[in-house]
Amino acid sequence: MQARRIALNVALDGVVSAAAAPVARWLADPAGGWLHPLWFIAGGGITLLVGGLPFRVPQQYWRFSGVADLFNIACASVLSALLFAGLLRVAGYPLPTPTFPIIHALVLLVFLGSVRMMWRLAARRKSSALANQRILLLGADHEADLFIRAMERDSENSRSVVGILTGGSQQAGRRIHDCPILGTISETPAILERLFAAGKLPDALVLTNGEIKGRELARILESARVYDIDVQRTPSLTALQPADRVELRPIAIEDLLNRPPVALDSQGMTRLICGRVIAVTGAGGSIGSELARQIASFRPAMLLLIESSEYALWQINLDISERFGSVTRHQIVADVRDRRRMAEIFGEYRPQIVFHAAALKHVPIVEDNPVEGVLTNVIGTRIVADEAERAGAQAMVMISTDKAVNPSSLMGASKRCAEVYGQALDMRARAGQGSMRCVTVRFGNVLGSTGSVVPLFKRQLEHGGPLTVTHPDMTRYFMTVPEAVGLVLQAAVRGTHERAEHDATDRRLKQGGIFVLDMGDPVRIMDLAFQMIRLAGLRPETDIEIRFTGLRPGEKLFEELFHGREAPVPTDAPGLRMASPRTVDFRVAKLAMDELEMACRANDLGAIMTILYRLVPEFLHNRDGGMPVAVSHPDPEMIAP
Repeated sequence: MQARRIALNVALDGVVSAAAAPVARWLADPAGGWLHPLWFIAGGGITLLVGGLPFRVPQQYWRFSGVADLFNIACASVLSALLFAGLLRVAGYPLPTPTFPIIHALVLLVFLGSVRMMWRLAARRKSSALANQRILLLGADHEADLFIRAMERDSENSRSVVGILTGGSQQAGRRIHDCPILGTISETPAILERLFAAGKLPDALVLTNGEIKGRELARILESARVYDIDVQRTPSLTALQPADRVELRPIAIEDLLNRPPVALDSQGMTRLICGRVIAVTGAGGSIGSELARQIASFRPAMLLLIESSEYALWQINLDISERFGSVTRHQIVADVRDRRRMAEIFGEYRPQIVFHAAALKHVPIVEDNPVEGVLTNVIGTRIVADEAERAGAQAMVMISTDKAVNPSSLMGASKRCAEVYGQALDMRARAGQGSMRCVTVRFGNVLGSTGSVVPLFKRQLEHGGPLTVTHPDMTRYFMTVPEAVGLVLQAAVRGTHERAEHDATDRRLKQGGIFVLDMGDPVRIMDLAFQMIRLAGLRPETDIEIRFTGLRPGEKLFEELFHGREAPVPTDAPGLRMASPRTVDFRVAKLAMDELEMACRANDLGAIMTILYRLVPEFLHNRDGGMPVAVSHPDPEMIAP
């Protein structure tokens, strides 16, 4: 097939160059006439064939001819004209004029270039005739150029570009591949309104810029929704390979919720992790597995993957072995509630930094299994902290949750109890009475985590709905898993590195401060459901039903990152804020933990609840799934058992 195509190119180019020779002869000497002996015409074809070989002219793919091909044609034309002039002299035939070789080269260039241009235009017209989707491109000018070129190469393309919106304000009125630049991306609503009035609305908006995310993307989606226009993305620029089919993809919900990237202290993370023994509990979970991946990228001396689920542990170990095969790691099956097992692990490997992500975090499940929830989230945290300190760890980083603020669930109350113990440990260490720092990091929901609403909605969409929303006014904070884990490492660096006695962040840490990730604005779950339906190319309430199920036990309408008395304070680390919740003396916290562990081991739920209310006086238990009701708790000052 390839040989046949090259032979066809040679034949067509031979015909064109044969025609060019007499035309050039006539242009050089009109009085000399058009016709000449047959060898004159044949010589034109032969010399082009010889002159074109060094520049691979016979191998050109006419449909994809570009600037490089045109340059090669020009070089081949010049060489062919020189060879033809030399052939005339050898044959004893005088040149019509001294300028004949120049004229011959120019005619060859025009003829060969014109044939290729007409071939390419014919292919484009054929593609345009098949087009049944009008699209408006949003992105930079060079991205639009690349995408349009890729569409031209796609033999199955069924789209036509009716306009381009770019980021530059001085480009309106210009054209790229004959497609007009209509304005800027920020003018999308006004331009769509103008196109609607003219009856020229596109069928879809196509984003060629992968950096259009967050609020800017939300505004574009809202503008498109007004006119019932689909919004899609192009593949990444590196994925637009020549002659591949251009497959557009839907907007990812992560792009819609994403915020501008935060500058992370990668040098500080390297100092904290590189060459050290690092342990991660809950290493198979959503946060724990991403922690393990990001930690492995900083080349620790050893990575301990601690997980109670065999399958989850196998998955993360396999992933890290494929990505960071040189990192020494140990996959350890262990339950953080087992003091003997944790003491054995930490005593053998002596981790220097422990990231504690193991927890039961699904609110309804903990409501149904309260003793297990408290054992894992509170007693398990206490065991990990105690055994890590006993083994000589320098710091433990504890993952907390926004549900620990004014908790209405057992899960939230248990995590707040864990915070209390971590605060007490850290304050003791910073006062010089302990050896291990305890850095607590609090944040909200992460996209794609186990039990998160986004995977639930995706699964419900795959089954044709309905999408279940607990309440039309429910809101939640959201963050991507990599973004959250990057900021956890940022907090670990800042929390383990004191700068100065008078530093405001260090001063608050000594007073029991807790790092809180900057989660941006809360998202209304109802809006999220509507958006995910639209991103699937469907219509809410028409194609997919939304059903309200009511608050589940322990749930709140909205989550909080700060207690009412906790003033959110910025820190000197980007992406991190600090809360200053009520603290408890270490001695009191230790006695309360002893009592709580005894109650858990005895399966005494009444005693457990009493201790929880005492340690977390702001706990308003929403045990029935309705709105939480205030309960009379002991005085916060009387929390000692």
